Amino acid sequence: MKLWFSLYDYNYTFSGNESAFFDPKDQPWAKDFENNFIEIKAELTRYLEEHSPETYFNKNMVNQSSIWKTISLRWWNVQFREKQMYFPKTMKIVAKYPEIISLSFNQLEAKGEILPHCGDTNAIFRCHFGMEIPDSLPNCGFRVKDEKRSWEEGKWLIFVDANNHEAFNKSEKRRIIMVIDVVRNEFKSKRMLVCSTVLTSLFLQKRIQLFPFLLKSPVLLRKVVSFFLIPFAYISIQIVNKLKIY
Repeated sequence: MKLWFSLYDYNYTFSGNESAFFDPKDQPWAKDFENNFIEIKAELTRYLEEHSPETYFNKNMVNQSSIWKTISLRWWNVQFREKQMYFPKTMKIVAKYPEIISLSFNQLEAKGEILPHCGDTNAIFRCHFGMEIPDSLPNCGFRVKDEKRSWEEGKWLIFVDANNHEAFNKSEKRRIIMVIDVVRNEFKSKRMLVCSTVLTSLFLQKRIQLFPFLLKSPVLLRKVVSFFLIPFAYISIQIVNKLKIY
């Protein structure tokens, strides 16, 4: 299987033949989270009593500003230790599975939509774990390729992030899921390359928010810039985690 990154794809379109969804029973970590759903949700509830999620930076991916918010505990192997302290049970489970490189809680407000897009890479399974689900299809749900499914509290939806997908919450209440990224077996040996490349891509996406003209830059220029930024991202991950900056 060929490794794909949106960073190098001018059209940002993945054309692989991946299935839309994957069976949680095939994932060794899935049942562990399911068995501890009540405690994980309790940690989230306590956190939200005193803290607010942060608005996701990419405004081009949503139908309204400030509609999509996140709480990041681990982000492409960058550890957010200050927030992790509020989720000891959750992080104890995560520590068992080194293939989990990201974990966050994502909140989609009422009437919110995350617009159709392809993710950053095919190297991961992106996994949605229902935490607070206000409704089901057709009002609240998730599409990957041509298949739509509803979230369920304490249940998983697992897909390849590179596939075209979208989320929508047409209900009157917020929707919250836990999201983890899991490196696929085929790419475990390239774990740090995947993290460094995606972080570089996200860094450039943030710059594009400030300077939209960069979106029209040639692919060759993007590749040259990335060539220098990816090693920097690799080193930065090590330094940030070692010094416990977050």
